[in-house]
Amino acid sequence: MDRAKISAMASKVPTLYEWLGGAEPLNRLIDRFYEKVPSDPILEPLFAQMPKEHFQHVAQFIAEVLGGPDDYSRLHGGHAAMIRHHLGRGITEQQRHRWVGLLLETADELELPSDPEFRSALVAYLEWGSRLAVINSALPADTPVSDAPMPAWNWGVPGGPYQPDTPES
Repeated sequence: MDRAKISAMASKVPTLYEWLGGAEPLNRLIDRFYEKVPSDPILEPLFAQMPKEHFQHVAQFIAEVLGGPDDYSRLHGGHAAMIRHHLGRGITEQQRHRWVGLLLETADELELPSDPEFRSALVAYLEWGSRLAVINSALPADTPVSDAPMPAWNWGVPGGPYQPDTPES
């Protein structure tokens, strides 16, 4: 296959955000997830004092990372701001693991895309991001944070999501 065909195919590959279905399913996921948190003995202490707008901010952050609108950066300060929100929180590995697990359980419950390529990319981001949150949460709350580029997560493999074999033209 020549470079022009590869480039044309790559431009048609949806972002992870698009593949997920955009804002509506992502907001449902985050809303439903945080409905479960108060009854979760591992996560409840971590989120007990979080203001309601926290949930919307998380959805905006994840949307942007997955290729959606840059609302989190424009409205809330981007990745550096997210890092600052985690400083001094003392997130445990058990809490991190439960956060990822409950979010994925909720994605299954809401029947979000379950194809292996999408879920692999989503899990990779959630694992990576939650591990950074644990690392940052171990730092003192007054640790200076310089500008940090917003993560941009993608399919992780050339060509993007699964495509059934099609004959070359």
